[in-house]
Amino acid sequence: MADSRERPSGGGSLVLLAAASGAVLGAAGLAVWLLRRADRQRPGRRQLRMLHVSRLADGIDEPPVMSSDQLHDRVQQLNQAIDDVRRQLEQLQTQA
Repeated sequence: MADSRERPSGGGSLVLLAAASGAVLGAAGLAVWLLRRADRQRPGRRQLRMLHVSRLADGIDEPPVMSSDQLHDRVQQLNQAIDDVRRQLEQLQTQA
């Protein structure tokens, strides 16, 4: 009678192949899930894409490019406008 250790067994390689396939499919599924979750957490990116599409529809090819000094000045202007509105709201609350 032949010893079972002498016969090559294909079961081990089949299990290894199945495990490797499962790992690859699991990693791909995890990557898709993580990408979808990250996309849901960044609605601003979608809004920027829509803004770009609307600019293209209006005939504006490229968004305006600002230098860092222009950007800094614009931020200062916006901060000042926010402070003005805040002061106006505080004045309205004290009058009421």
